[in-house]
Formats: sequence, structure tokens, C-alpha cells
Amino acid sequence: MKVILTDTVDGLGGKGDVVEVADGYARNYLVPKSKAIKATRGALKEADVLRRSRVEAERVEKAAASQIAEALADSRVVVAVRSAEEGKLFGSIGARNVADAIAQYTGVQVEPQIIMLTGPIKEIGLYEVTLKPHPEVEFQLTLDVIPS
Repeated sequence: MKVILTDTVDGLGGKGDVVEVADGYARNYLVPKSKAIKATRGALKEADVLRRSRVEAERVEKAAASQIAEALADSRVVVAVRSAEEGKLFGSIGARNVADAIAQYTGVQVEPQIIMLTGPIKEIGLYEVTLKPHPEVEFQLTLDVIPS
């Protein structure tokens, strides 16, 4: 059965895509969950509009991510935290703390979800932090953790 996806379905396609699926899958899962509609002539025209709007939204998202990357790529952000004399932090620095430091130091707002840390930072030092604001845009910045 040909259906038009009204939502992104993993392994099947994105919003507005026309796909061929098994009748039972369409009747029992996709249509009742409002993830797809049956492909008719009028619905195919609507699908084209959905697809165009999805492509435009993705283009805008990627452009915004590229602007963030240009503003922050290879920059250095300094975070001053309380620490013991041997360099261990009282607590740790996570993605939210890094996002706050980026906003304070550079003025660029970033979501903590785009900050890829391997784990919490628990010592004084320099760290390479990866930011991934879009699946196709990834860049590094240096985080300098200093004692306050």
C-alpha cells in the first residue's frame, strides 16, 4: 500500500515522503498513530508541500548551525571553578555548565544537548569539547578550566 508519511518514521522516511509498505503495517500502525495517510491524488499534492517545507526547514537549521560553528569554532572558553590544591574540582562541570560558560564568555547561546562530553569534567586543565548543532555540522572549541 502506498502511504504518505505525516511524521518522520525511523527506517522508513521523513515527513512528506511517499513510501510503499505492507497493508497490515499501514492499517494497524501508521494510520492509527497518525504517522501516515493513504496516498490519493489530492494527498500526493499535499505531500509535495510537506516535503518542500521539510527541506526548507532543514536548510534553515543547517544555516543556523553553520553560523554557530563560524562564531565558536577554534575559540577558547574559560571557566573558573572552586578546586582543591591538587587540581580536583569541588563538584564537576557538565554540558549545562559549558553552555552557560559559552554564553557568558562569547555571548552565543547554545543548547546543552549539542555539547558532546565523554563524561563530567572533574579536574583543572584544558579540554577539547565537541559541539554538534546539526547532524552535518560539528566543530571543536577549547575549554580552559581554571581555579577561582
